[in-house]
Amino acid sequence: MTEERNIKSEINKDLKGWGSGLIILGIIHFAVIFQPIEVLARAPMRFNYVGVEMCKLCHKGKELGNQCDVWTNTPHSKAFYTLGTPEAKEVSLTADIKYPQQSNKCLRCHSTAYAFTEEKVAEDLQVEDGVQCESCHGPGEEYMYVEVMENKEDAKAMGLVIPTEETCRKCHNPECPTWDPERDPTPEGKRVGFYFPLRWKMIENHKQ
Repeated sequence: MTEERNIKSEINKDLKGWGSGLIILGIIHFAVIFQPIEVLARAPMRFNYVGVEMCKLCHKGKELGNQCDVWTNTPHSKAFYTLGTPEAKEVSLTADIKYPQQSNKCLRCHSTAYAFTEEKVAEDLQVEDGVQCESCHGPGEEYMYVEVMENKEDAKAMGLVIPTEETCRKCHNPECPTWDPERDPTPEGKRVGFYFPLRWKMIENHKQ
């Protein structure tokens, strides 16, 4: 992603003359050959992301169930690093992806706010944070304040998302290369790829 920004910066410089034209063509050629995927199209955003460190200011204490500490010990917090494991690299090759930690197809679900425009993403929002709070609860720029969070409806009006099964299924679905249609058991004795009540119990420490 840093490489892509550098390339765009070079293209936008006020270059003139034949030699400059060759430079631009060279940069574009480099981008086409070496960029692993195209940038995802995203819907316009109303609010900015603030990063998990801001969430921790309130959600790390016992009063709210040590939510951030619990999140730290979940696969969500390690989602980006998971892409760097030998297992992930082996799986990614089946999808014709050479570098999972640089692939839009992978990072769209293994990081937060990937591919959103820079002016809408805080500088301290790190891809290494994986699937952090705002992946499921929405960008916290306006609802992060205590006086807003004290009223759930006010917080929702300011961008707070109360996750539902639909929220989870944006990533936990058959498009995932590791999708197993019989991964989760149901009370009826069936096997399904994603059973929301079962998975929700794993993160139900989050107070609503």
